Amino acid sequence: MFTHQKAPQFAARPEGPDPAFARKFQEVLGGKWGEMTVAMQYLYQGWNARLPGKYKDMLMAIGTEELSHVEMIVTAIDQLLDKAPPMSADDTTGSTQAAEFGAANPQHTIVNGGGAYPHDSNGIPWSGAFVTASGNLMADFHLNVTAEMQGRLQVARLFHMTDDPGMKDLIRFLTTRDHMHQMQWLSAIEELKADGLDGLPTPEAFPLEEEFDEFSRVFIQASDGEAATEGRWASGPAPDGRGDFQSALIQAHGEHTDLAPGDPRLYGTNPLMETKGLIDKAKDALK
Repeated sequence: MFTHQKAPQFAARPEGPDPAFARKFQEVLGGKWGEMTVAMQYLYQGWNARLPGKYKDMLMAIGTEELSHVEMIVTAIDQLLDKAPPMSADDTTGSTQAAEFGAANPQHTIVNGGGAYPHDSNGIPWSGAFVTASGNLMADFHLNVTAEMQGRLQVARLFHMTDDPGMKDLIRFLTTRDHMHQMQWLSAIEELKADGLDGLPTPEAFPLEEEFDEFSRVFIQASDGEAATEGRWASGPAPDGRGDFQSALIQAHGEHTDLAPGDPRLYGTNPLMETKGLIDKAKDALK
């Protein structure tokens, strides 16, 4: 069951209209790494979690918090669109300068009547394809760290694109919560390991004997960038605790394969001399 409280988690009060920044701010609402994505991602991970207890409860808590961030951003965008220059009722002299609204999103007024919507800063609709809920918490929690890092990166960039004190305060709050959530997911990953629920490689339950062990800790140098093998990923102990990293130049381990002629009934382009007999056989088979 969900409930709604009218008071926001944090004030979303820009001091004046700014339709151009309203367009920019749409990115952290309906973009790939926006609040709609993380809200839906965490909630679906929680709803689908088959492990009762602290992890499921934590997912539901943070997903619900992210929904409140969606509302805060929508409210801020709506206020940024208040009394936007193109809709000024008293602008009868034609004095409104194009520069004042030239960078605005026309859909904010034409489609939404001065409101926010589930689209990114280019007006591309938000997509459920942005949401990942794999059923494996270790895999999902690592992606959640990335989501919070990308989200914080974007609002940090937006911080320098506005001079509005109210918007700067809202962005400060969002970056602060993204900071906390990064630490939350990193801590949850360590707790999964401590609880023995999963580890490296993920999924840990897949039998290692099904892997080709000779390839499992080899960094393959497939570029002419000479520094590629200078990192921890190419030498020293591997994180899975089963040996050391090595590096090797890329090489072919298989044999070249020529594909058989295609089914003539599919009318692909086949080598005529080699497939003539097959075509006749196929025709005979269809009689």
